[in-house]
Parts: sequence; C-alpha cells; structure tokens
Amino acid sequence: MGSDVGQILDISRLRRSCGACGLQQLCLPAAIAGEDLRRLDDIVQSKRPIDRSQALFLPGSPLQALYVVRSGSLKTFVTNEQGETQILGFHLPGEILGLDAISTDRHQCTAEALERTTVCEVPFSRLSQVALQVPELQRQLLRVISREVMRDHEHLVMMGRRHAQERLAIFLKSLSGRYARLKRDPALLTLPMSRYELANYLGLVVETVSRLFTRFQQMGVLEVRRKTIRIVDPRKLEALCAEQHEGAGLAVREA
Repeated sequence: MGSDVGQILDISRLRRSCGACGLQQLCLPAAIAGEDLRRLDDIVQSKRPIDRSQALFLPGSPLQALYVVRSGSLKTFVTNEQGETQILGFHLPGEILGLDAISTDRHQCTAEALERTTVCEVPFSRLSQVALQVPELQRQLLRVISREVMRDHEHLVMMGRRHAQERLAIFLKSLSGRYARLKRDPALLTLPMSRYELANYLGLVVETVSRLFTRFQQMGVLEVRRKTIRIVDPRKLEALCAEQHEGAGLAVREA
C-alpha cells in the first residue's frame, strides 16, 4: 500500500469524499489505511434524488447495490396477493437498504421514498471485491447486518405487546435513539411517515394512533404539532414502554 500503510482513516476526509452521505455507518469504525480508503471511495456512486412515492427497488429486482440514505427517508414494505400492504421499516439518513436481497440475489420488498430523498449507491459486486481485500470492512458489514437483525427483533418484541400505547412508546423511544446516533436532537422528532403508515407499521388502526398522540400530550409526555413531536418527559416515555393499563380502553385487538 506504499507510503500510506498504517495511516488511520481520516473521518473528515471520508465524509467529504462521500458527500456526507452517511457512509460512516458502513465503514468508519474500521482503521482503514490510505490505499484502502481510496478503494472504498472509488466504488461509492452518488444517485440522483428520489421523489416522494418513487421506488428505489421493487420485489424481484436483482441485487445490484446496497444503498445508504444520504438525506430524506424511505419505507420498506411487502404487498400480498390481495393487495394488502405491510410496512416493514422506516429508514433514515446513514442507514442502509438492500440487505434483503443478499440471500437470494433478488429484493424481497419495495423501498419507496417518504419524501424527496437522496442515497449513495454502493455496487454490491465491487463492494464484495473490496471487502475481500479489507478485513475491517468485512467485519463492519457483519456489524451492519447484525444491527438490522436486532432492529427486526425489536419490531417483533414491540408487536408482541398487548397495549397500543406500549407499541407507540417503544417506536418513539427507538426513533429518538436513532436521532441521537445521527447527532440530532433526540427530543425533537420529525415523522416523515403519515399516521396511516405509522399505524400500519405498529399493527394498529389510524384512529388509535391519533388518540394515543392526544393521550400522550395530555399526560405531559409529548408535544405534538402535526408531524413534529417533542418529547417533553423522556422518563414518562420510558415508563410507557413497559406499562400495562388494564381497562384503559386502548388495549390492542387490531391486527
């Protein structure tokens, strides 16, 4: 690797070279020497902005790349033969999409922009080649996959909760944590999804979600202004993640 051997990855340089696209979720924990950094930088491609409701990839489309959200947000979902949709997740800047296609080489879901969004495209074949040459990148890819598995587990745990307010509280707490990792204010959340989309993800009906936001505001947990949510009392929100409210009239029977 020449004179660059042993140089530690310059984070500010990588952020500049990758256009601040959030690629640090893929590689920054690794100590990558200068030549390895150039290899990684060479394979990253900027992708044109995706308009709201435009698909990034569709079910059955071949695996061509992994995508890192640079700005905006997307949702992933599946649709059954009856045309019913189930939202699988919401994806924020710095997060990676496309991992669903690794096992079969074809995508299993749809990824669609919730708002005007830009992503960085990392061609998978070239990423695989570089990962073979850069062991730290291999390890970081495994960490990324592990994080996605953990997020899926969190969703399953959330869906197993009987009460609607637990589901919403867990979602807001998780979203706050994701904001913190992005160095954003974890108490001030902007929800890019509609109430209907959030209700679908939580396994509730939209009327229940609307009632819960009103209830949380009355309890002094949140301040709600359209899609802007301010967490007023994080401790109360934490308590709601595990509280049981028998007879509160909000127990979940919707599926």
